[in-house]
Amino acid sequence: MLRVGMLTSGGDCQALNAAMRGVAKGLSSNVDDLEIYGFLDGYKGLIYGNYRLLTSSDFSGILTKGGTILGSSRQPFKLMRTPDENGLDKVEAMKQNYYKLNLDCIVILGGNGTQKTANLLREEGLNVIHLPKTIDNDIFGTDVTFGFQSAINIATDAIDCIHTTAASHNRVFIIEVMGHKVGWLTLYAGLAGGADIILLPEIPYDIKKVVGAIEHRTKAGKGFTILAVAEGAISKEDAKLSKKEYKKKMEKSPYPSVSYEIAAKIGDKLGSEVRVTVPGHTQRGGSPTPYDRVLCTRLGAEGAKAILEKDFGHMIAMVNNEVRRVPLENVAGKLKTVDPNAQIVREAKLTGISFGD
Repeated sequence: MLRVGMLTSGGDCQALNAAMRGVAKGLSSNVDDLEIYGFLDGYKGLIYGNYRLLTSSDFSGILTKGGTILGSSRQPFKLMRTPDENGLDKVEAMKQNYYKLNLDCIVILGGNGTQKTANLLREEGLNVIHLPKTIDNDIFGTDVTFGFQSAINIATDAIDCIHTTAASHNRVFIIEVMGHKVGWLTLYAGLAGGADIILLPEIPYDIKKVVGAIEHRTKAGKGFTILAVAEGAISKEDAKLSKKEYKKKMEKSPYPSVSYEIAAKIGDKLGSEVRVTVPGHTQRGGSPTPYDRVLCTRLGAEGAKAILEKDFGHMIAMVNNEVRRVPLENVAGKLKTVDPNAQIVREAKLTGISFGD
């Protein structure tokens, strides 16, 4: 009998179900005696023993379904060693529930925080396989995470839709794209959507340069300008502040997000109204793209193979378009950011895109 646990943790994305299906099919096609237990609402289910036995019907028809059939929740890694309000030792509780079900392995799907806890469980002696999920594409050790391409499509579609109204009214528009710490999604969606200015957390902007880029377009006869701005975009002045100082400043800010602050500053300097569009959580929703479905099937199949070979403690990654097993201890806690001097950034600048620097 092979007993495998499964959970999805952190923010949802379009391809979680497809990834779980890949693992389940990879196992069921090679094992006659198999039980898969799904822990509900992320690590919360593993902590409090909230789970259910999954059957083949649970994995049928979910390849194209967004969200997660198991539910999810955010359980900050920094609080995992902190007892809950009733004094429960969360780590010990997770271990006990793992052993209670006599699991051979637990498959954990999630982003950076999820990965750190997965590595913690590995250090505690549990057999773990991690599948890298996040629309931010910021997990170190893999070229791409599932959910990223699906989110690019949605953010790009938002920019495409803004183009027509921006051109019709000769206005400056800002599209705020998800990404607090890294700008991969904004970079790719900005390029795909033909944004004129792209502002990323990794490349602090000078508002004078941003305004200058808009004025340059106006002088060239372009009546409108599109800015793709990451949630975590930051000015050169603010980048000099400590994290504590910057957090305090943002708490006192009259603006709901950095995009509205940028819009106000551009409007003041140009004497014209700047509109802001925030696609928000739509970027996580809907069906996964064909690319993500293929990616998840490949990652899931390799995850199943690792389980069958009893090769645990790995993240299943894509490296140079090949599926690889990367030791969790080598990647947990690391963030993959956009290099300001990366080839893709240089190429974007060659086409006339401004990054405000």
